[in-house]
Amino acid sequence: MANGEHLSDMLTIREVARLLHVHPNTLRRWSNTGRLRPYRINSRGDRRFKREEIAKFLVDLSSQADDWPKNGGKPVVVAANRASHQSLGEPSR
Repeated sequence: MANGEHLSDMLTIREVARLLHVHPNTLRRWSNTGRLRPYRINSRGDRRFKREEIAKFLVDLSSQADDWPKNGGKPVVVAANRASHQSLGEPSR
């Protein structure tokens, strides 16, 4: 890949969907609307996501969750934050 990036530093759409507890089609929609940046590989244009960008996405969601109403309505993604950070190889908080 360009700039010395390795595919091992990239996650498939299925891996990211598992980490974020969302359907792969949700990730496709998020990438189509610019919420997440995909990297297209091969002639089919399969999406890959940088591990560090997904970690940053989770941190951003965690900080946004503090602004949510205190009625317990947090996004599903935030509920999986700690497990996802561990899966990404980051220390737990």
